[in-house]
Amino acid sequence: MSLKGYTAPLSPDGRASMVPPPPWHYSGDFLIVEYRTNPDNVIALLPPELEPADDPGACAVIFADWQSCSDDLHELVDPIQSQYKECFIVIGGKYQGQPVSRCVYIWVDKDFAMYRGWIQGFPKKLGSIHMTRTYPVGKATPQIAPGGRFGATCAANDRQIARAVVTLKQVSETGPTVNDPPMYNTRHFPAYDGLRPDVFELVRAGGYDRDVTEVWEGDAELTLYDDTLEDLQAIAPQEIIKGFRFTFSYSVHGGEVVTQHDKDYYQK
Repeated sequence: MSLKGYTAPLSPDGRASMVPPPPWHYSGDFLIVEYRTNPDNVIALLPPELEPADDPGACAVIFADWQSCSDDLHELVDPIQSQYKECFIVIGGKYQGQPVSRCVYIWVDKDFAMYRGWIQGFPKKLGSIHMTRTYPVGKATPQIAPGGRFGATCAANDRQIARAVVTLKQVSETGPTVNDPPMYNTRHFPAYDGLRPDVFELVRAGGYDRDVTEVWEGDAELTLYDDTLEDLQAIAPQEIIKGFRFTFSYSVHGGEVVTQHDKDYYQK
């Protein structure tokens, strides 16, 4: 009998795979802080295929509390397979003159979500993420209304990564803008016998059946900490733009390979 599975580990019946095959469906609460930082340091995070954005210093830190599942919905009655949280930093750019976004750093608290992110080109690492929840009743919950305050934190490798607070003021007319354009990430997997990668391609993230609630905006606070493996101080906030809170859903069944690099790309 041959071994089966969409991802490792393979097994005779295929059930052991860490990630089931797509399509994947997502619903989640979002807390976003947009800010500006040193534009040169943002541009340094762009791959050669992407040009700087019109507002090159604009970034967004995004916290998301997700529930996800595959087509048969089995994960929804075994929530440890479906629920996870993540924190990621998004910058802007252009591809062939058109606005794009790019995830440069991301932390997630479940292994299946990390593996699924690698498949899609998100450079996920494990972390610990917490977000203020909202419920329809009670004093132990903020309301989606003026004055509602929402916080979020991310830590990884015993280090603080980020902390955000958003105080809602009003329904947003624009919604968040930094992560609004299509997302162009890099799928990269190293070769076993050297530095040159076996997989190295620029991909446009897929998605369909998108839906979103009313988007609220307000004042925001954001801290990126300095004792991290990533140089977050290079893109630390110099100006806070705005904060946002909303719920979003979509589905994914693959993306588009924009550029396929050959194995000598590193040498160019």
